[in-house]
Amino acid sequence: MVSRSYSNLLELATGESPSFGRINRQIPRIVTVAGLISDVDNDPSESVSSEPSSSSTSRDRIIIVANELPIRAHRISGNGGATTNWTFSWDENSLLLQLKDGLGDDDFEVFYVGCLKEDIHPNEQDEVSQILLETFKCVPTFLTQDLYTRYYHGFCKQQLWPLFHYMLPLSPDLGGRFNRPLWQAYVKVNKIFADKIMEVINPEDDFVWIHDYHLMVLPTFLRKRFNRVKLGFFLHSPFPSSEIYRTLPIREELLRALLNSDLIGFHTFDYARHFLSCCSRMFGLTYESKRGYIGIEYYGRTISIKILPVGIHMGQLQSVLSLGKTEEKVSEVIKQFRDRDRIMLLGVDDMDIFKGISLKLLAMEQLLMTHPEWEGKVVLVQIANPARGRGKDVKEVRDEMKATVRRINDTFGRPGYEPIVLIEEPLKFYERIAYYTVAECCLVTAVRDGMNLIPYEYIVSRQGNDKLDKLMGWESSAPKKSMLVLSEFIGCSPSLSGAIRVNPWNIDAVADAMECALEMADAEKQLRHEKHFRYVSTHDVGYWARSFLQDLERTCRDHVRQRCWGIGFGLSFRVVALDLNFRKLAMEHIISTYKRTKSRAILLDYDGTLMPQASIDKGPTSKCLETLDTLCRDKKNTVFIVSAKTRKTLAEWFGPCEKLSIAAEHGYFIRLKQDEEWETSLPVADCCWKQIVQPVMKLYTETTDGSTIEDRETALGWCYEDADPDFGSCQAKELLDHLESVLANEPVTVKSGQSIVEVKPQGVSKGLVAKRLLSAMQDKGTPADFVLCIGDDRSDEDMFKVISSSMAGPSVAPRAEIFACTVGKKPSKAKYYLDDPSEIARLMHGLASVSRPNVPPYPSPS
Repeated sequence: MVSRSYSNLLELATGESPSFGRINRQIPRIVTVAGLISDVDNDPSESVSSEPSSSSTSRDRIIIVANELPIRAHRISGNGGATTNWTFSWDENSLLLQLKDGLGDDDFEVFYVGCLKEDIHPNEQDEVSQILLETFKCVPTFLTQDLYTRYYHGFCKQQLWPLFHYMLPLSPDLGGRFNRPLWQAYVKVNKIFADKIMEVINPEDDFVWIHDYHLMVLPTFLRKRFNRVKLGFFLHSPFPSSEIYRTLPIREELLRALLNSDLIGFHTFDYARHFLSCCSRMFGLTYESKRGYIGIEYYGRTISIKILPVGIHMGQLQSVLSLGKTEEKVSEVIKQFRDRDRIMLLGVDDMDIFKGISLKLLAMEQLLMTHPEWEGKVVLVQIANPARGRGKDVKEVRDEMKATVRRINDTFGRPGYEPIVLIEEPLKFYERIAYYTVAECCLVTAVRDGMNLIPYEYIVSRQGNDKLDKLMGWESSAPKKSMLVLSEFIGCSPSLSGAIRVNPWNIDAVADAMECALEMADAEKQLRHEKHFRYVSTHDVGYWARSFLQDLERTCRDHVRQRCWGIGFGLSFRVVALDLNFRKLAMEHIISTYKRTKSRAILLDYDGTLMPQASIDKGPTSKCLETLDTLCRDKKNTVFIVSAKTRKTLAEWFGPCEKLSIAAEHGYFIRLKQDEEWETSLPVADCCWKQIVQPVMKLYTETTDGSTIEDRETALGWCYEDADPDFGSCQAKELLDHLESVLANEPVTVKSGQSIVEVKPQGVSKGLVAKRLLSAMQDKGTPADFVLCIGDDRSDEDMFKVISSSMAGPSVAPRAEIFACTVGKKPSKAKYYLDDPSEIARLMHGLASVSRPNVPPYPSPS
């Protein structure tokens, strides 16, 4: 299906009716604006198909959004300089273009939204937009130079990027202090991107995939406009630990914006774990892993977490290896090093403060000092790619690097030998590949890096091909070998288990790793290389892109089965998504039903339902007791409090309500009225299992600050609501496994609830109370025609299940009104919800006013 907004934009650009066609696989290398003649031959094989194709409308459309388009723009002057025009070509080194090629044209139609690297004059922007849309399916986002500087070089590079790499602005010289005007520029640019996406999106069908930290608030703008948009976000940088992230003044805005995505991707589990920790500590959100998928429940939506490192484009790299100029450069590098009996170590890094270039140089110096036998034999070639950002820190890194190189070469160099060869001029890709091919070992000593694909490129280059094997003097059938020394703080490190992993700050350890790589036996190098190449070749960029989009499609599958609406203002906006049959309990509806019914069953949980979970004083208020007493005195009502608390506690708290029925310890003990004896719902339990459980719970209490043990007559509970949320949750999972193991042969169940791990007799559940109440009313000849059940956690789901299924049986009146209601908008067996205990209190008061009309009005919420 073609988006109406897309066709409108195209008509606006061309002045003609739109025609849609597949982009031919062979895109022209150069495209011109304003009728300039391209310097590429007019070859029909390089033309763009203009014939409509039915296949283009049957493929999934993906809108890929990133800071920069995968386009190279070149300004051309014509007519003696009187006019200026542009030529455009694909940037083959762009991950976004490689991603598209990895997906293939048969299944996906890809559009791009992003900025151009060049500044386009406003008078030329319409023409540029037209040619990019028609030929490359790219939608350029034009920003003024001042806005782009404040957004990219200001907020992104001076504030977000350092913090995400663990650099706190403890002083003005260490990263950028938070600057609100720069933050406002960041938000403004994200809004401009959203407006551009809205021009081309078909919100019901299209997938949107946003890339990296430059556009972290973009999901909020899109979700606000289209509640059901299919939205994925992948973070290519590290995500810092919660202690670092929470120093951001706009931490909640960024985190809520990310949670407006359907799928959030990270390179490593560490990055995902830090993100989940922030969600837990800041918003109290928990995650679950089901069948290998990690999900966060957020206002009824499930946000999936994807952990998968990006790969390289194998086809592109292998094609570059086959180029004649690559062979020529390899020959040149061989003559420079191997033919002089030099063993080449290689470092390839961007010029920035986190790449650890100076640490690598110091390790090389240490190697030569401690192992003088390598002097004159080993050379470290350091390729320093141009810096992406600006600032004093870049100059300081460059100056330190040059000074260190000069000192080492002066100390250990001699005529015809320099231990360090520094290459600062920008290298073409094939030139870099040539250095990879010849290098015996590749070193990456970054102190923090999101992914870093340099090791992947090195491994594939060392695999080579027949022609390069001949140049290198290798037999084509012989096993290849390579060695990697990798910082443990980079994203690719967990994937390359055969590498020698180092702490880059430990200069001695890095030097020892370099010595180990040089001395290692060829057979061991071959085994490590084979293992790495197998991984890199199967986990390429296409595998990564397809896997991400498959998970995005799976996550968005339930969109059509949900009712969605937005709440919150500005960047606090989020979407509430509920099942089509799940709705808020309307006060007017339930009160009118209450008035006309004659046999009512009311079941109420206590903690988190009648009383807020976080209350320090857990006892009921006088207002609560008065309301319950009024409801109990109505002869048409049977009112049950169903709680995990002990019968002694509940009897003391609800003493004023003489006719209130109480179910204690999840329904094990039941008392129908105050003047009656307590009964048990099951045979009297043998609690000798407590002797096993108590020492285990005591151990976890001693090691988990803020946790306590609740000792009940038939149950034990380990509560951790006052403990550190991350540590408490971790300990609870461990305790659950521990108890299930030691209690395998005992007649008990171990369950995890809201900030509690409980052990109770088998068969005990709140559902038994609901079943018993409905059966008792039926036996008396007054089957319930009104059933209201309210609860807030997993243990209450048993009651919801019983009363909901009772509609199909004889335990209630034929046309009974059933109201199963949970607290808060969350997945539940209940059909209704109320927001919080205060709304439940107002509801109970409203019902009480029907039972006794002279009840004073309930105070309005402030």
